[in-house]
Amino acid sequence: MKKILLTVVLGVAVSAVGQSTAQPAQGQPATPATPPAQGQAAAAPAAQAAPPVIKDPAEYNAYVAAYQQTDANAKISGLEAFLTQYPNSVMKNQALEILMSTYQQAGNTKKTLETATKLLAADPCSKGALTLLAYYDRLMAQNNDPNAKQLLADAKKYAEQGDGCMSKWSKPDGTSDADWEKQKTQMTVIFSAAEGIAALTDGAAAGQQHDAAVKEKDDAKAAAAQAEKEKDYAAAAKALRTAVDGSPADFSVVYPLALAYLGEVPPDYQNGIWFAARAAALAPAGAPQTQVEKYARSQYVKFHAGDDGWAEFLAAAKANGPQIPIKPAPTPAEQVHAMLASKKLEDMSFAEWQFVFTNGAQADQDQLWAAIKDKPVRMTGTIISTTPTEFTIAGSSDDIDAKKADITLQFEEKLPLKMIPKDGASFDFEGYPTSYTPSPFMMVMNKAKLLLKAAPKPTTPVHHKPAAAH
Repeated sequence: MKKILLTVVLGVAVSAVGQSTAQPAQGQPATPATPPAQGQAAAAPAAQAAPPVIKDPAEYNAYVAAYQQTDANAKISGLEAFLTQYPNSVMKNQALEILMSTYQQAGNTKKTLETATKLLAADPCSKGALTLLAYYDRLMAQNNDPNAKQLLADAKKYAEQGDGCMSKWSKPDGTSDADWEKQKTQMTVIFSAAEGIAALTDGAAAGQQHDAAVKEKDDAKAAAAQAEKEKDYAAAAKALRTAVDGSPADFSVVYPLALAYLGEVPPDYQNGIWFAARAAALAPAGAPQTQVEKYARSQYVKFHAGDDGWAEFLAAAKANGPQIPIKPAPTPAEQVHAMLASKKLEDMSFAEWQFVFTNGAQADQDQLWAAIKDKPVRMTGTIISTTPTEFTIAGSSDDIDAKKADITLQFEEKLPLKMIPKDGASFDFEGYPTSYTPSPFMMVMNKAKLLLKAAPKPTTPVHHKPAAAH
């Protein structure tokens, strides 16, 4: 698989060096190499400057002898010998380009990359070397190479170097305008992919640093890590979108783009879920495809608060049709309104009251308050603190778990000490709602009474957490 991908980089994405039928004449400019047809492999000179001239007869003969070899191994031996004997030859760059291509044709990936590195040292703006190294180092890093961190840093370096050289590159002789634009697009895709994956990895690392700082209660470090996370994910999304626009069927950039969008602060759910669904269509069959599709669906449900419409959305993404919008989950205020319209007020739990008074529109709050104000309520709560005339109580299950008071229960007369429950105890009581504060939520009940029997089931507090708003 890696060999095939390397062939693609050298043969299609890179403007590669062709095997010119003309030989360089002694004492005359060497004939520049011409670009190969699509699918051939080799690398092109960085620019079509003044052709080099070989003046030394021995150097000329050594170059031509290596250049004319038709057997790959013989050509490799001849070019290696030529470069060793004439390290400062005017033909050094072209010899390295042909050597890089020949190693690739021979299936020697290690030597191909080593030669590309040498070529880049000789020509910092070599299209072939920059594109190959940026692509292959990024691919190796994504394939969990043990040296992934360094490979990704190198890929980013080569990509940024390629971006800086782009304006210096001119169309090779014999290349049509359309083919040259295609080559430039392919190089842009490769450079953007390397930069995007590097930024995505940095964003994930910054997120881990943020979480660690929060755990350590280091606010300064957490804030700095969060800012870095936001910057990196935004940069990753921008670069990877360029790569995906140029190579929409490449899983190795489509799925990372989804992760970049979903890692942004706040997450870009519309784009993130769409490209996660697209990635599910492109992922290798079997477990990888199942896992990606499961992840995409989980993000859809998280954003939409349900899986209705998911099957149609996934089908559209897999068909690579136009992107379709996802309806966001209802806001807490919308959930409150729907609840009041569908449920009898007398059947609502205290936790649901709290949800209404904390999140509902004023009209919805007023509707519920009119129904319960100054009316007796019997329920179970957990003691947070006590005085002989007033208890603070956790009434909803969420606040019971958090040991957080949400009811102030007021007695008309002092209670005997032996009747006062201990902090943390669960007890049944009756009270009359007289006022409430939405945030932080607190309901005051007066005319309080302690009950010996359990509160009626309909008013037993239950967990009720609203869907996250986006």
